[in-house]
Amino acid sequence: MGEILVEVATDVAFGHGVPARLGISGDALNVAAAAAAAGARTGLLAVLTDDDLGQAIAARIAELGISTRLLTFRTGQQGVYLVHSDPEGQREFSYARNGSVGSSLGPDDVDPAVFAAAGAVVAGGIACAISDTSRAAVFKAADLAGRFVFDPNFRPRLTSVEAATTALLRLAPQSHLVTPSFPGETTALLGSSTPAQAAAKLLSLGATNVAVTCGAEGIQLEGEGLDSTWIDSIPAPAVVDQTGAGDAFVGTLTARMVLGDSLPEAARLGAAAASLVVGGKGGTGFIPTLDQTRAHAAGAAKGELTWHA
Repeated sequence: MGEILVEVATDVAFGHGVPARLGISGDALNVAAAAAAAGARTGLLAVLTDDDLGQAIAARIAELGISTRLLTFRTGQQGVYLVHSDPEGQREFSYARNGSVGSSLGPDDVDPAVFAAAGAVVAGGIACAISDTSRAAVFKAADLAGRFVFDPNFRPRLTSVEAATTALLRLAPQSHLVTPSFPGETTALLGSSTPAQAAAKLLSLGATNVAVTCGAEGIQLEGEGLDSTWIDSIPAPAVVDQTGAGDAFVGTLTARMVLGDSLPEAARLGAAAASLVVGGKGGTGFIPTLDQTRAHAAGAAKGELTWHA
C-alpha cells in the first residue's frame, strides 16, 4: 500500500531539452512488482487519477502481474518525481507530490476483509509521511493484518525525525517484520550505532523479526526462533540505477516468507533480487523473474556471478 509516482529520468544534468524517459515507480509499486515476480499473488492499494494517466498507470501495474482490484481512481494530480542517475548509481531527486491524489489514501480505503485475510501486508514510512490520512490508513492496516511488514524508508525531505520515529514506535509492536537500513535509519530513528543494537531495540518494542539492511555489506537478521544470522550481500552484475533496490529486497523477502521459505532463505533471495534490479533503469525498469533471482543467488553462493537479463 502507498503512493504511485510518475518517474521522469535522465542520464544527464537537468536542463531544457534534455532527453528523458517516462516510467512508473514509487516504493509501493516497486515492492508489489518484486513480490509478484517472486511468486506471490499480489494486490496494490493506491489512489490514481481518474483520467487517461491513471488508466495508463493501472495498465502498467497489471502488466507487472499485480492485481488492480484494490486501486481507487479520484480527481486530482498524480505525484511526479524527476531523477538524474549516472552509471555509478548516484541519483538526485526532485519531487512534485504535495497534495497528490496518492496522498488522499485514507482509512476508508482499507477493506477489513481483504487486509485481515492477506498473507502479508507491506507498508512503509513514505506512506506514513505523505499525509495524515495515509498514515491513518497504514495504522488501520497494521491493526488488521495477521502479518504486517514495515519498511521505515525514512526520507528527511519528506518528514521529520520525530514524526518518523513516532510512526516506527507505533508500528513496530504490530510488525511481523521490520526492515530498517543501517546506518541512516537505525541511527536517526533508533539511536543505534550497530545493526545488532537496532535489531535488539526493535525486538524489545515487540517486533517479531528484524532485517537490518547494511547496503553493500549485507543483512543482519534477528527474530523469533532464529539465531542471529548474517546474510552477505550479492554483488550486482551491472549497476545502471539503484532506484528500487531496497524495495525489491522487501517485496521478494515478504513474498517468499509468505510462500513458506525460512526468513534466511527469503532474505537471501531478496538480496539477489536487489542486486539484479539495479541493472535496469527506474524503479521497475528491470524486475527479475523468480528463476533469474534463484539462479543469481545460487551463482553467488558458488562464486559464479553472471548477468541474467
